Amino acid sequence: MKPTSWLRLARAVALCAGLMDSLTGTALMLVPAQTLRGMLVPVPGPEALVYVRFVGCFVTAVGASYLLALRRGGPSELRALLGYTLIFRLAAGLFTAVAVLTGLLSLPWLTVTFTDLALVGFQTGMLLASRSPDE
Repeated sequence: MKPTSWLRLARAVALCAGLMDSLTGTALMLVPAQTLRGMLVPVPGPEALVYVRFVGCFVTAVGASYLLALRRGGPSELRALLGYTLIFRLAAGLFTAVAVLTGLLSLPWLTVTFTDLALVGFQTGMLLASRSPDE
C-alpha cells in the first residue's frame, strides 16, 4: 500500500473509531439506560448503572485517543495508536464474546464483539501494510 493511501486510510479509521467510541462512551456516562436501550441491551437496575457509567469513561478515553492521534496526524502517531488500541479492543471483543456464550450478557452485546474484533483485524492489517519491506 502506498504511504499516502495508508495515511489517508489510517486517518479515516481514527476519525470513525474515535467518534464512535467518544460518542458511545459519553452517552454511557450521561444517559446509560437510554444508551443501553438503544443498543437493544437489557437495562440493569439503578445500582448497576454506576458501573455502566464507569465503563463509559473508558470507552470515551479510547475514542479520545483515536481523535488525539488524528489531530497530531503523523504516520508514527497513527501507527502507535493502531497498535496500542488493539489491546483494548481485543480484550473488549473477547470478553463480550465469552460473556454472551456463557449467558452472562444477552445476544445484542455481540455487536460490541463484532465491532471490536473487526477493528482488531482491520488495524492489524493496516499495521502489517505499513511495515517497510526491510523490517
